[in-house]
Amino acid sequence: QVQLVESGGGLVQPGGSLRLSCAASSGIFSVYDMGWYRQAIGKQRELVAAITSGGRTNYADSVKGRFTISRDNTKNTVYLQMNSLKPEDTAVYYCAVRYGAPTPRPAYWGQGTQVTVSS
Repeated sequence: QVQLVESGGGLVQPGGSLRLSCAASSGIFSVYDMGWYRQAIGKQRELVAAITSGGRTNYADSVKGRFTISRDNTKNTVYLQMNSLKPEDTAVYYCAVRYGAPTPRPAYWGQGTQVTVSS
């Protein structure tokens, strides 16, 4: 069992930036693959960005060049830096531990943090 706590969401103007944080309780955080997901009203939850235990990253096409996922294993924390935010980025953002091969799937979820991009 892993407890994940997201923070950093809020209301931001289009073109603005936010940094989301996800703090994990596990002392073996460094071995986990992690991901950020989002779910907008009326839409399916989607993977936004993922980072492996080794630091390899992947991004949804819709956020490439704007979002950056990173991790600090000494702090058991994964981050999502979001720049050039657009109204369509509005969603609840969740972090998750990702398990499984060959295709990792979310196994543990945080409670989510709301991101609203609006003028």
